[in-house]
Amino acid sequence: MEKDQETSLKYLFLTFLKIGAISWGGFMALISVVQKQLVEKDKKVADEVILDSISLASVLPGPVAFNVVAYLGFHLRGIKGALVSMVAILLPAFSLILGLTYIYSIYEEVPAFTNFFLGVLPAVAAIIISVALNMARKNMKDVLQLVILILSGLALIFFRSFYTTVLIMAGGAILGLLFYGKGVEEKAEPELVQKTSKQNIRSFLPVVVVLIVLVGLVWGFPLLFHKEATFTQVLLLRDIAMTFSGMSLTLFGGGYVIIPAIHEIVVEGLNWVTAKEFTDAIAMGQITPGPIFISATFIGYKVANFWGALVATIAIFFPPAILMIFCSGFMDQIKQSRIISAIFKGLRPAVIGMIFSAAYTIGKGMEMHWATWLIFIGVLFLSIKLKVNVAYLIPLSGLIGILLFSLF
Repeated sequence: MEKDQETSLKYLFLTFLKIGAISWGGFMALISVVQKQLVEKDKKVADEVILDSISLASVLPGPVAFNVVAYLGFHLRGIKGALVSMVAILLPAFSLILGLTYIYSIYEEVPAFTNFFLGVLPAVAAIIISVALNMARKNMKDVLQLVILILSGLALIFFRSFYTTVLIMAGGAILGLLFYGKGVEEKAEPELVQKTSKQNIRSFLPVVVVLIVLVGLVWGFPLLFHKEATFTQVLLLRDIAMTFSGMSLTLFGGGYVIIPAIHEIVVEGLNWVTAKEFTDAIAMGQITPGPIFISATFIGYKVANFWGALVATIAIFFPPAILMIFCSGFMDQIKQSRIISAIFKGLRPAVIGMIFSAAYTIGKGMEMHWATWLIFIGVLFLSIKLKVNVAYLIPLSGLIGILLFSLF
């Protein structure tokens, strides 16, 4: 499916705003909701675009799901589409966790969302399975791809780490090249690479300009609206920006993998939050929709109130997303290579296997209760057979969870 020139910025904003408001359960859950909306319902992109974006995001630093959203926004409407999509996907989680952090600062506890989350988890697991099954039906062409899918899923289930993800991706790429690249005579493509580089440099410049303006506004607004803001406070915002952007660009493997590294920096190294506050920040990141990296909002707020929260959020999400956008432009051209095409025939089943493993990981965290199985089976049926929109399934499952787990 080619880039959809008719996709409006309004569509991207409203769609990702809605997705950002209902995507509980981690990065693969968010990606599953994106696939349901953009591929199955609105038919804006093909499954292979989603899979390619996951493949690229998995080997780049930063939050995987957010990087995928940046890729898709860029794929559909270029730089403007990427920026609109990134802002929209963050707004619901940022607003909610900002409110929760304010309440936390008063009561020193996390509000009780337990029963709602107990209903959401099985729904998310069911949706991930339905998405993986749908992708497998469309992309699995032979026995080798099925074997890659199964092995990658099992590997990630038993050995969860960033290095496992890298090995899975490398293994899928090598197998794809060995078995699907036979007899492929690759033409020399220096002109293609040179042309691609020039195109990406030109497309990358507006992003740099926007980022510089954004950073200037973030640092300048406190001085405009708060006369008491001192140079020291502005320097603190700089420290927050440098710390979180540095982490986002140097840490690989997604939220759950890099949590210990972030803990080491903000708790042990900088003493910005206590160990208890950090644990509560991670908990808030899980009970709110959107990426778990949104926990940075909590930490930024504890350090420098609203402006600290805003700067921390921008710093941890936007730099790796900009890197993703830059690399995605190269991918669109490089994929014309027949060798790369063979590699992706091995990569895509590996990614689908990783999606299946995400459902298992979420399933392990579910409470083994009859209501859990009722929600899981019901959502699986509604998603696969009746194609019910996930925008209704996830909130409804949370409400059912409140009802069933409270009464029984």
